[in-house]
Amino acid sequence: MHRSFEDDLDKLRTRLIRMGSLVEEQVELAFKALLECNEGLAKLVIERDDKVDKLDIKIDKQCQRIFALQQPVASDLRLLLASIKINNELERIGDMATNISHPVINDPGICALVNEFGFDKITTAAYTMVKASLDAFVNNDADLAKHVLPTDSTVDGLERQFKSDIIALMREKPEIIPQGVELISILSNIERMADHATNIAENVIFLFEAKMVRHRHLEDDSLSGDDQS
Repeated sequence: MHRSFEDDLDKLRTRLIRMGSLVEEQVELAFKALLECNEGLAKLVIERDDKVDKLDIKIDKQCQRIFALQQPVASDLRLLLASIKINNELERIGDMATNISHPVINDPGICALVNEFGFDKITTAAYTMVKASLDAFVNNDADLAKHVLPTDSTVDGLERQFKSDIIALMREKPEIIPQGVELISILSNIERMADHATNIAENVIFLFEAKMVRHRHLEDDSLSGDDQS
């Protein structure tokens, strides 16, 4: 029974790593499609979202089965709890990648604006967060996970900057309002990707250090007098 339990946990971890690899590639392809106006890549991302969803369901069911048939404690329980949460975050990131890909197909004209505004800055920052959070999980590296957390404010700042620039351009050129609205939606999806990557990093820290760090950066801001609420 004990060997079976260990095998189940190993299989769960392997499957979650596969999910992470798939989602990371989805993000990379979606950003490449957006920056290069590559409709073929955008379609590929959308087509592969079904694979992400199916793997999400498999992992979720596997976690439920282990909970039902075993009695995990301590580190094993943390692995299960973290796996459920990380799996959910990955599925959401996959959704964001799909959302970003649709406009490339529906209105290729937005790609010129994407490059005019320099979206590569925010896509690079967000992709780096996703990759680093997953590397932290794969390599059992809580320190790497901690380095992911501050980057979220960088993505937030870029999102605010780009949104402001886009709104200013829409006022100046009303004819680009439809594309501007799409760009703002894309930015929101990229920002949410970064949030989900942050959540993954927080769960990696919980998994390997048994520490809850959710919203810790907000507490730090408050203590330093940076709270703007």
